[in-house]
Amino acid sequence: MDTAPAMPTAKTQATADFDEARYGRLIARDASQDGRWFYAVKTTGVYCRPSCASRPPLRKNVLFFANPAAAEMAGFRPCKRCRPTAISADAGRVAAVERALRLIAEAETPPSLTELAAAAHMSPYHFHRTFRKVTGTTPARYARAARVDRLTQGLKGDGSVTAAIYEAGYGSGGRAYADAKDLMGVAPGVLKAGGEGLALRYATAKTPLGWLLLAASDKGVISVKLGDRKESLVEELRARFPKAALSRDGAMVEPWLAALANSVTAGKALPDLPLDVRGTAFQARVWELLRAIPRGETRSYAEIAAAAGKPAAVRAVANACASNEIAMLIPCHRVVRSDGGLGGYRWGEARKKKLLAQENAGAAR
Repeated sequence: MDTAPAMPTAKTQATADFDEARYGRLIARDASQDGRWFYAVKTTGVYCRPSCASRPPLRKNVLFFANPAAAEMAGFRPCKRCRPTAISADAGRVAAVERALRLIAEAETPPSLTELAAAAHMSPYHFHRTFRKVTGTTPARYARAARVDRLTQGLKGDGSVTAAIYEAGYGSGGRAYADAKDLMGVAPGVLKAGGEGLALRYATAKTPLGWLLLAASDKGVISVKLGDRKESLVEELRARFPKAALSRDGAMVEPWLAALANSVTAGKALPDLPLDVRGTAFQARVWELLRAIPRGETRSYAEIAAAAGKPAAVRAVANACASNEIAMLIPCHRVVRSDGGLGGYRWGEARKKKLLAQENAGAAR
């Protein structure tokens, strides 16, 4: 008698997520992971350290092990190029950076480089280099992004904008407004007010992918949506900016909409339009990387996480793709799973499959 396949447990799912994160670090050749774990390649029969300079293997051919003994018991031999048995992890260096990340997250105001270096028992110069090598960014940039993220969360509550600014660790409203405008594309007050005082113009068109809505602020395209009913798309836009002034404006946005609709219909390159991107610092970085993916190509969530400087943040990359409000112009449809599967898509997997097929055909031409 046939039996139903076993449902994945929380433990197996956690292991899968952890391995996906490790694969991202493998792609990035992250030396900070050397000695913490090892990977083996089924097609070559060897095992390596994470920073091995060999060509990165396909995800489906990779197995992970906690130590060389486990890899050798499974029948794999050590790589002659990276010599995995000859290394030891610089656990102290990584632990020092992890302590610094906690200090930044817990501090009311960002610690100085001197304070962070002293806590790590390093010179400021050595600590700065170590921090950047492990995290992919500088202490100052990390602290700035962390503070803006705290501000974003505070603005979602019932308190005032001023309270959220000071609770996020800002000493003045001016610095908070400058960071928010730079990293989120919108002033804190506008975000808190649900778009109050914001003028948005939009237009809709029918395409082979369904109805297409494009909306723009004075800065550029703020939303591109796909759906089965244009009325639903307008309602979604209004729900996102409940206090903004919405209007149809053919003179400004219809040429942009026509250019985008034409690229969808004919499989041509996406138009280069000004964007009004609004999200956290990490989301903005992910979206920037998505726009750099050439037409006709894809990247895995793990590869994007590694390129963003956070190889373990595979799930955060997936969340950034799901939060993308600007369909196609920020091409999150070009991000797939490491095993080649499509993965999810905010506007439906059928549309994602069709978009990729059109782009592949266009690139081939």
